[in-house]
Amino acid sequence: MIKMFRLLFRKKLRSCYLIAIFITTLLLTVTPAVYSAETFPPIQSQALPPQPTREFRGAWIATVANIDWPSRPGLTSSQQQAELTAMLDRAASLKLNAVILQVRPAADALYASAYEPWSEFLTGEMGKAPSPNYDPLAFAVNEAHKRGIELHAWFNPYRARHGQSKSAVAANHVSKAHPDWVKKYGRYLWLDPGEPEVQDYTVNVVMDVVKRYDIDGVHLDDYFYPYPEQDSRRRTIDFPDAPSWQKYQQTGGKLSRDDWRRDNINKLVQHLYQAIKQEKPWVKFGISPFGIWRPGYPAQTKSANGGGPFDAYNQIYADSRQWLINGWLDYFSPQLYWKIDKAQQSYPMLLDWWIQQNQLGRHIWPGNYTSRVGDRSSAAWPANEIISQIKSTRNSAGSTGNIHYSMKPIMQNRDRISNLLEKEAYSTPALIPASPWLDKTQPAQPILNVERDATGKINKLTWQSPAPEKAWLWVMQTKTGNQWNTTILPGSQTSYLFNSANSPTKIDSVAISAVNRYGTQGQPAIGG
Repeated sequence: MIKMFRLLFRKKLRSCYLIAIFITTLLLTVTPAVYSAETFPPIQSQALPPQPTREFRGAWIATVANIDWPSRPGLTSSQQQAELTAMLDRAASLKLNAVILQVRPAADALYASAYEPWSEFLTGEMGKAPSPNYDPLAFAVNEAHKRGIELHAWFNPYRARHGQSKSAVAANHVSKAHPDWVKKYGRYLWLDPGEPEVQDYTVNVVMDVVKRYDIDGVHLDDYFYPYPEQDSRRRTIDFPDAPSWQKYQQTGGKLSRDDWRRDNINKLVQHLYQAIKQEKPWVKFGISPFGIWRPGYPAQTKSANGGGPFDAYNQIYADSRQWLINGWLDYFSPQLYWKIDKAQQSYPMLLDWWIQQNQLGRHIWPGNYTSRVGDRSSAAWPANEIISQIKSTRNSAGSTGNIHYSMKPIMQNRDRISNLLEKEAYSTPALIPASPWLDKTQPAQPILNVERDATGKINKLTWQSPAPEKAWLWVMQTKTGNQWNTTILPGSQTSYLFNSANSPTKIDSVAISAVNRYGTQGQPAIGG
């Protein structure tokens, strides 16, 4: 009896096994249109799309003295918005992936702030809101992100009033609220970096923006202690910080005055980096200092008679090499505003020197003097100089991008610079390099749905991230024959229609992968 039962059981088991094989074979012959992380067939390595290009492609948008935007103070809100969206459209068409917008040129604000008054460069009058009222920074962030472009907020940490300012100082300006913090130096007003309250105030201003806006980066330029002013006899005037220096000495300070000044800047840089990472660790912190640390570093920057370039270390007290060595930033963008053939200050020579200082492997994205192109002076550069500098950056292992100063020559297409960037330098899209020291977590594989027309041709994709993940960008890659093409899409987009304009040939397979705020790319979902 037991023997007969075992025999029947084996026969039934064999039948079930054959049925299972039949069903599996049937399912495999009918390729489903919907793929998910759970139902994907194993991906062979040769079927994977290539890694996208990684390169930071940025441009500064300067608001001080209306250099880039708005073109003049007092424009209507719609005019301001039209100018800014035109810049972002141009950036997107050139495949730039970041803009650095100046939001605090001189202890004022191009955003709604409880700390500082509206900038006169926006409305023509310090403290006057745009009309109709809107928040330019919120608008800029939203429009940049629609285009898959990062928006970095650019702050001047100490300048309190620009020499070209014309309107009266607003009642809530720091020079009126805390006159003891502010020093007149030349035609400018400056916050005194030696006052501890000034450091706290500056950090609070920056962190207010970090907390309230969905920015991708915080940026400082080369202004720390002011560049030296001279009297009528061409003698350098010392910055008038005697009261804060005396307070430092009276509390037991032992540093020399120059070292104390450098230490004040170092403390601000370190404090800002730590505060940003504590609040939003994905927000990058970058600085674009003067392009030479000190004369003589590298050795070619000092001439035989002892002369040399401007000394940022001893004149504006910026120990920029220290910030890089200590890792107090995520990206470092020295302003390498010299031509390749400039013997003492050659672009590639300086870039290589900075790369050698980068012991912690932070991003090195040098600044380029693109505004020198076609500037109607005897010192004007040809556009090809900038293209050559971009190529030089790519040839320097350890540097992965460039920042153009500024958007104005790009908008004006001086000497065809925009055409050259589009056709030569930036002909294919690029992702911003990842920042693995911040986070290495990969985004999840998306859920991909592939739709076909009556002829079997792929004509539509839809996709989504597994909850609760949210992608910053999507990398869409399509394969025809052996050729993969890459398109980078904003994270808000979750579908794509193919037509004769964007896909003139038959697509054999597609891949969609997510990129998070740290720049890390996940595994692709592949269909075809």
